[in-house]
Amino acid sequence: MPLTPLDIHNKEFSRGFRGYNEDEVNEFLDQVIKDYEVVVRQKKELEGEVDRLNERLTHFNNIEETLNKSILIAQETAEEVKGNATKESKLIIKEAENNADRIVNDALEKSRRISIEVEEMKKQAKVFKTRLRMLVEAQIDMIENDEWDRLFDEEVESDQIKEEYTSSNS
Repeated sequence: MPLTPLDIHNKEFSRGFRGYNEDEVNEFLDQVIKDYEVVVRQKKELEGEVDRLNERLTHFNNIEETLNKSILIAQETAEEVKGNATKESKLIIKEAENNADRIVNDALEKSRRISIEVEEMKKQAKVFKTRLRMLVEAQIDMIENDEWDRLFDEEVESDQIKEEYTSSNS
């Protein structure tokens, strides 16, 4: 066990025949006591400081450990989010491709139907044109027929018209 300043102060020396000068020894011991008290006080202060620093070190070590765990969790979460986003983007792309295929197929089918309808309308237009031509030609033939001219040349008697009128109404 180390000496305390009180131990030094209370130390009694035995007297010898030609011993040391008592005042000098006491003066020297007083100086040693003061210096020793300073050293003991500094030691206690330093031990207190070491304890405080150790507590702070423990606190910062705990913070560091917590931060490291948080970083690992954040990295794992980021990887998970990234993986989920990748999966979701693949699903979205697949769905978009399916929709695009469906839209293209629908458009192609509609285009085919319209082409068929156009061809059918062309045929109907040709038939209509042919019939119209035939009708117009028949009408022109009737107009150019000599019987029309003869109708304009003949005079109709009013009695004959009355007779035809009455016979047709009966």
